[in-house]
Amino acid sequence: MALNLSKLTVELLRTNPERRFSARQIAEAIFEAHPAECQAKKAKSVKIETDTDLIQQLVAEIGSKRPDFQRKFPQVKTTEGRPRLFYWTEKPDTQEVAEAEQISTMPAAALATPPLREVDLYPLLSQFLLSEHGVYSKRIDEKRASNRQGPGGNKWLYPDIVGMEDLTADWHPEIKGAVSEYADQKVKLWSFEVKLLLNRSNVREAFFQAVSNSSWANLGYLAVAEIEGTETMKELRMLFSLHGIGLIQITPQNPAESQILIPARERASVDWANCNRLAKENKDFLEFVKLVRQFHQTGDPRVRDWDAVPVLTD
Repeated sequence: MALNLSKLTVELLRTNPERRFSARQIAEAIFEAHPAECQAKKAKSVKIETDTDLIQQLVAEIGSKRPDFQRKFPQVKTTEGRPRLFYWTEKPDTQEVAEAEQISTMPAAALATPPLREVDLYPLLSQFLLSEHGVYSKRIDEKRASNRQGPGGNKWLYPDIVGMEDLTADWHPEIKGAVSEYADQKVKLWSFEVKLLLNRSNVREAFFQAVSNSSWANLGYLAVAEIEGTETMKELRMLFSLHGIGLIQITPQNPAESQILIPARERASVDWANCNRLAKENKDFLEFVKLVRQFHQTGDPRVRDWDAVPVLTD
């Protein structure tokens, strides 16, 4: 019997709803469950010599058939990033987002098996920013806001994370001194809006939330754990071309494997008037500004005062 890869892939996903599979995991599962059909496929090919070659061929075919899967079965969805993951769900996009946001508001102790919450992403992002980009970061807690503007007055005002990139970290002391005398730029300020999930139902709202609360910084980013669907990525690239907010894919299992998918468009200067409002309304942001000022005055980033600190090695 010929190997019907499309049928077997869809059956595997449908019988394991909500479970994420990479193309390789699907290929390996099919190889184990249908050895006779797989060996027949290998025997017919002059290019496939080993079982490893066969599995790699199945991986490639599964990836190429993805548009057909999704056209015939809308329940088949994929995440973007590396590796792309396939899953089956009966939930509409809006329900997936609503459930992710509901989980984010629940304390971990209230969950029998705690799933990933938005708050769990903050230290992972901070670790990635420091280790891969030399950015010192701090969490901005909206609960520390004054709310003097009344209900909704500060909606979309605060980013989740802010950061300072020390441009002088590898400079010679004489160069640092010269820059101080000439009052040239020594830092770049970063701003981040963090989300668990982006799909077609919330991509524009999340993006414009990032535009609203990160427009003060040199670099603004939307940082996400999971991006569902190629159409979502197309929308993000289109929005970036218009507004310049970048995109970071957070890899919770290994923060070092997180990556900047769309680099932000840099703004030449910081909007200090906007920063002034943020500092007046939120103590966390005020503390961030103090650290930036102290760095300009002393050249010391005060690494212990940030959310992530460098890992010391022998």
